[in-house]
Amino acid sequence: MPTTTSGRWAGRLLGLAALLFAGFFGLVGAGQRGGDTFFSNPSLSITMLGAAGAAMVAGAFGLHAVCHRDRSAVVIGAIVVATVVGLWTALEIAFPH
Repeated sequence: MPTTTSGRWAGRLLGLAALLFAGFFGLVGAGQRGGDTFFSNPSLSITMLGAAGAAMVAGAFGLHAVCHRDRSAVVIGAIVVATVVGLWTALEIAFPH
């Protein structure tokens, strides 16, 4: 478990991101679909933006915690998830489909 305050915040935000990602996939599973633009379905877009934002902020808190010698699995996991979300977002912007 994280020992620093920033490490604990990284864990909390990582949990929030997981809940929001699960909520997004729950909405899609319930039949919600997107449209021509990202904001065509606000419930899907806001949920995904919240999840991605929480993951990125969790990664920032995780990096801060690592700088203060907190190397727990939760902190490293937050950094890994933030890196994946950041790369995915950058690639979606660079190569839209």
